[in-house]
Amino acid sequence: MPITVPSPPSSILDAPLSTTEFLVVDTETNGLGGEQCEVTEIGAVLVGGGELHERWETLVPVRAPLSRGIQRFTGISQAMVDEAPPAEVTLPELAEQLEGRVLVAHNASFDRRVLAQAFAREGLAWPDPPTLCTVALARNLHPLARQRKLRPLAESLGIDVDVSHRALADAETCARVLCALFPRLCANAGTVGQALGLLRAKRRRTVRAGRTDGGVSLRGTRRRKVDCSALPDEPGVYIFRNAEGQPLYVGKSVSIRSRAKAHFLPSSPDTGWVAQAEIADHVETVSELGALLTEARLIRELKPPGNHRLKHSDNWVYLRCRLDIPFPILEVAPEPAAGRAINVGPLQGRFAAAELVEQLTSLFALRHCGRGLRRRQHPSAYGQMGRCLSPCLGDLDPNAYRRRLDEALALFTGEGDGGRALLEHLDAEMRAAAAEERFERAGWLRRRRERLAVLLERLGGAMAATHARPRLVLAAHPVEARYDALWLIGGRIVDWAPLTDGADAWARTEAALRGGDGRGPAPCATPDEVRDVRIATTWLAAHPSLELALSRETTRARVERFVVRAQGLPSLS
Repeated sequence: MPITVPSPPSSILDAPLSTTEFLVVDTETNGLGGEQCEVTEIGAVLVGGGELHERWETLVPVRAPLSRGIQRFTGISQAMVDEAPPAEVTLPELAEQLEGRVLVAHNASFDRRVLAQAFAREGLAWPDPPTLCTVALARNLHPLARQRKLRPLAESLGIDVDVSHRALADAETCARVLCALFPRLCANAGTVGQALGLLRAKRRRTVRAGRTDGGVSLRGTRRRKVDCSALPDEPGVYIFRNAEGQPLYVGKSVSIRSRAKAHFLPSSPDTGWVAQAEIADHVETVSELGALLTEARLIRELKPPGNHRLKHSDNWVYLRCRLDIPFPILEVAPEPAAGRAINVGPLQGRFAAAELVEQLTSLFALRHCGRGLRRRQHPSAYGQMGRCLSPCLGDLDPNAYRRRLDEALALFTGEGDGGRALLEHLDAEMRAAAAEERFERAGWLRRRRERLAVLLERLGGAMAATHARPRLVLAAHPVEARYDALWLIGGRIVDWAPLTDGADAWARTEAALRGGDGRGPAPCATPDEVRDVRIATTWLAAHPSLELALSRETTRARVERFVVRAQGLPSLS
């Protein structure tokens, strides 16, 4: 007998998208159809604020034996599902996680159906949450994607996919697709209900509002070159528009003219917007960094259909700590965190940075679990070893945990190199342990120091929080002694402009420092602001530049001497 559950409450449908939590789910099955289809594995990822949070996965026992083909295809063996926890235990956990959240899946109708069948077999009520499908999301908001299967779609958005056909790995990929398309969804829908209406399947083919190609594929159409002769051979941004003036594509280069003309070469990719381009506009900058920042701003403002999400093609990451959650944790992410957070970086190498986080977490006895803090009856393995203060037991003073966290973060928020400060901290701890004749701990600390020295060497460069070094930075023109000036203060780019003279530089510096010395983190940095900081800091980490440290004591004479010296030097590029 089918289980009927009332439709989702209006409070969920009326909730703003920006504050809604999404549970991205993927399932693996036995490969059979209809009523014989059984779930073998479920993976779920919690997404909120455009970021991935907690992960959850479970194997599910099946009634019919798995075929050899499906075992080879998914990597899930018969022995694995035989040892899986009972479905009547794990499915209620999934239902609990879905409560008050929106279900997201790739080809969501399939995952909903097989999960509803699994709940029905166990006599459980399917929670029937509101559902978003990333296939429909891509169809509406990423029309230039050639394929909408999960892996090709993710790669078209600049998302690396290492593992496929396992539930948690595919759920993480799907979650990253959601995060990539989330700003476009928020631009077209304000609430969950509006998003569901936007993505609802239409019976007749219609042209999506704002589409510039009339809904017709133009691939293979003969390329018509746009006149690019008026574009300068300078750094900057170019904008291709159609005959009606609608923006089609925004790009950047250190040579605007050469890069714009390259789009019409026979060897260039066959993208749909090329056949529609009629007009080429441009915005000239002094440096490549200025072009990168201008490109990001224009893509956010114009939302051209030819641009994918701004993707990271490098291996720079950030060690970050969000301070807006109970008992904050250290984590590694490709970009800084918005809001109340401490961000350290950029660091080159995700795996080395992840190991550094593990070392710091154990050294200062911080939480090893994710952002969700589930109550435990007994301490975890880390708690039993004395490497975690175990706030999950519910009896820890938040101030005691915060003191440990502040001690760890203070290594990177001072004026010097955080890596050197960390090694000096370990040296002091070793001396104290030896003085107290705690030789086992001293040996443990010595081994930690040796490993951390290797990790810090791999990560390279001075480690500091993005807000800890307020400075005026000059990014050079490729050839001439001209510069774009950026004021990086409080973890933000508070101002940037072409460098003119010392008087203008001092006026901008004074205005940038007016609110304080900039040594505290920005409490309300927006996602766009932290993305701009990532662009600037990763570029500066890889390119030579001139820097002037700033503080409340910075004088006009010092700023003007810095400008005069820079303008008298040859280009740094």
